[in-house]
Amino acid sequence: MLFEPRETDWKYAHHQSITAFKGELFAIWSSSQRDEDSPGQRVMYAYRNEKGWIQPRILFQPDIEPDGRLRVLTAAGFHQHNGTLVAYAGDYSIDRKSTRLLARTSTDGRRWSEVRDLHVPVCPNHGPQATATGRLIIAGNTAFPYTDDPSGLTGWRMTGIYPSSMKTFQDNPSTFWDLAKQMKWRGNVCEASLHQTDDKALHMLLRAANIGLPGPAKELWSLWETSSTDNGVTWSAPRPTDFSNTDAKFHFGRLPDGRFYCANNPIGIDRIPLVLSTSRDGVNFDRHFILGEQRYVRRFEGGSKGKHSLRQEARERGMSMGS
Repeated sequence: MLFEPRETDWKYAHHQSITAFKGELFAIWSSSQRDEDSPGQRVMYAYRNEKGWIQPRILFQPDIEPDGRLRVLTAAGFHQHNGTLVAYAGDYSIDRKSTRLLARTSTDGRRWSEVRDLHVPVCPNHGPQATATGRLIIAGNTAFPYTDDPSGLTGWRMTGIYPSSMKTFQDNPSTFWDLAKQMKWRGNVCEASLHQTDDKALHMLLRAANIGLPGPAKELWSLWETSSTDNGVTWSAPRPTDFSNTDAKFHFGRLPDGRFYCANNPIGIDRIPLVLSTSRDGVNFDRHFILGEQRYVRRFEGGSKGKHSLRQEARERGMSMGS
């Protein structure tokens, strides 16, 4: 257990990412006092050395708006280049405006640079991922900025599945709802994850945030996909796939032996079980391994911690919330 809050701790922890850097594990996550994405949400990190995980420390602290309200920070993963570890955070106001991408760098994971504003209006879902050419792409909600700077600190260009007419588009946990209505998509899509197949095509899978909405099961309970054949400059219109997902965050990547993987919640309720699915070609995922199916006890109340009573009722009635 990396972190378990006590009465005196902040009690909402999410948006976690982990990486290995210079022989040690590093973790980053969002930390809110009680509720998800509430004012004052900060970004924490911890690393594991020979003695175990250190006590979590604050990595990004939210600024105060002129009206006295605190901004909201979202942990956005890591990137490594030339012996330097880069940590990212999405930053936006409580009214979901003035979105920006922040970064800090370290060569040892102990001492960190000052916070840098990268002037990119995106709140990432994951840290940058490299394509076959070395181009870095950030998987946001509906924006997928790219840069050819291997450090991941400069040269970011905005692109995504929003219309090019939206010159000042901001990508944060609010804007994808309005975009879906404007584009007349059959579902609300967000929180993307990227992988590239051997034909050099880029596949950006998207979470369908559709609980409570009417519609065909495929549209409500599966991952959607947008693809790019020009190294991330332009993206196709999103469409539902046959890969099931129960309205939860997920991650695609590639294993050292060349297999592709996805970690997600493809079936069940309460985001249980956690499953690892693998594929030889990055398209057909035909092997599935349960990573975790134990139920966790909610130790403290908080917004967006699930509606256990409703889901328990569905379970007792034998209703399926995803397949």
